[in-house]
Amino acid sequence: MGRLSLLPSLALSLLFVLGSAEAQLRVGFYSRSCPHAESIITEEIDRAIRVAPSIGGPLLRLFFHDCFVRGCDASLLLNSTSASNPTEKDAPPNQFLRGFALVDRIKARLERACPSTVSCADILALIARDVVHAGPFWEVPTGRRDGSVSIDTEALRLLPAFSANISTLKSQFDDVGLDAKDLVLLSGGHTIGNAHCFTFTGRLYNFSGRGDNSDTDPSLERNYLAKLRAKCAQGTSDALKLVEMDPGSFTTFDNSYFKLVAKRRGLFQSDAALLDDADTRSHVIRLAESDNSVFFREFAEAMVNMGNIAVLTGSQGEIRKNCARVN
Repeated sequence: MGRLSLLPSLALSLLFVLGSAEAQLRVGFYSRSCPHAESIITEEIDRAIRVAPSIGGPLLRLFFHDCFVRGCDASLLLNSTSASNPTEKDAPPNQFLRGFALVDRIKARLERACPSTVSCADILALIARDVVHAGPFWEVPTGRRDGSVSIDTEALRLLPAFSANISTLKSQFDDVGLDAKDLVLLSGGHTIGNAHCFTFTGRLYNFSGRGDNSDTDPSLERNYLAKLRAKCAQGTSDALKLVEMDPGSFTTFDNSYFKLVAKRRGLFQSDAALLDDADTRSHVIRLAESDNSVFFREFAEAMVNMGNIAVLTGSQGEIRKNCARVN
């Protein structure tokens, strides 16, 4: 199935202004300064996914994990300069992220084509669009600049956790200007990728602390619970074992995630939590019952919304020459 091309007006209608006309993202920001920037990124992502189809999910999550901490400024990509100064990349929620080497390769190629022009923050935004392979295609407003501060404790505090309840999730999304609909749609990113057993075994064993074998998360459908237990044993032996987040469809971007959540087969507590609130539940059911085109269109809108979080533009920040370190 080909990518669904969305109306350019979608992105144009969601431009983000930070107090002045200069501080504005726009579609085609690099059309003159680096006209082949987007095609270079698309080419590299297409090549990476052909070689390793499962890389799509991890690459998509780089953008999520970046934007929720200090905004979409590529602070996630910065390496620590000393053991006493850990960065977001070192925080527990980010230690299993993948794709940093690919980002560095893309940045190096862009530097050769257009030195000191394309920001690492925009690279992450464009990668997130391109990894949704055979799914929605949308025009990405660009013009972000890169931040110079990255602190591990901020990532630990601000990133939505896989064990979060609905109140916490809605509060964290509200804090960055996103609403309940954005929460549901962006959770739909779990339709691609894998997860380690340790991220959800708390639902399978000793859920409430009783300690007996029947102490499981009551919100988890029984047959799915049994399948997960067969894959992930209690304890540490299977902690790093990978499980598909959207069984049977984990490399395909589609609305099957919502069908699973509606049947109480969401992998994480944060997935199940979407059914605990009338507003988020209604979106889950609606998307489960709609065709893919509805999800694609609305996911694109939510991604543009997220991509607007606390961006640096104009003379703010910098354009890093190397995404892993400040200039």
